[in-house]
Amino acid sequence: MTVHNELRLLPWSGPDGKPCFLSPAADGGYLSRLADNTEAVQIGLSAELLEHALDVLAADDAETGELRLLAIDLTGALRDILRVAESRGHRLPTASSSAPEPGADGPHLPVSAFC
Repeated sequence: MTVHNELRLLPWSGPDGKPCFLSPAADGGYLSRLADNTEAVQIGLSAELLEHALDVLAADDAETGELRLLAIDLTGALRDILRVAESRGHRLPTASSSAPEPGADGPHLPVSAFC
């Protein structure tokens, strides 16, 4: 995994299929907002495609061509979602940057909060 302040993986590829990256200094800029919006659209479309896939697979009369097209669409959606997950995972704070100050206990919860 990359360090928190390294380049952001964008949710699209370059013309030759290679990944595109954005400097963290551009956070909040036009390309960063475009990437955020693109990720949101990709997640929404993937959720819709999943619902469609469940409907198609529940039908007993699905044709081979329809199943093949569904598999192609699901493969593309999975590729997009994995790229979003990778990009967001790389931007999570590292354990050292999110660790509490020495001597700070943090919040205390009862055991029942975890059941």
